[in-house]
Amino acid sequence: MRIEKCYFCSGPVYPGHGVMFVRNDCKSFRFCKSKCHRNFKKKRNPRKTRWTKAFRKATGKELTVDNSLEFEKRRNIPVKYNRGLWDKTVEAMKRVEEIKRKRQARFIMNRLKKSKQLDKEAAITEVKKNIHLIKAPHAGKAKQMEAKMVQKLQEDVDMADEEN
Repeated sequence: MRIEKCYFCSGPVYPGHGVMFVRNDCKSFRFCKSKCHRNFKKKRNPRKTRWTKAFRKATGKELTVDNSLEFEKRRNIPVKYNRGLWDKTVEAMKRVEEIKRKRQARFIMNRLKKSKQLDKEAAITEVKKNIHLIKAPHAGKAKQMEAKMVQKLQEDVDMADEEN
């Protein structure tokens, strides 16, 4: 038994599930649900439909170039059954799935870090642009006036010392 991929959304199509459409030129298309089949019949592009895996990969929201994705490719080479080989294959599949999950999580975290940095920069520019709303126009003037008064008093004291 083989788990096929949906032609439209790239989701899994388990045996006995979904719809299969065969075109006049004998090309077969498998769909996981009627939603995918309907969109295919309406000639919609999966790369422009926001909920598909193709859209997520095209817009950079999902990992596209990775060696662990090579293992998902379909192989049509018949192999004689061997229990040891079967066990090794199952273990390797589990390991590859674990590696892929970790890499995808790291990819998502890196993507989120970039957006946090952009949000921070946008907030800083917003504050710089509208600083007059936050800071009162004469807020720094009081300290300046106080510094001037201290300076004048100091000068007056110095002049009084010079006269005596």
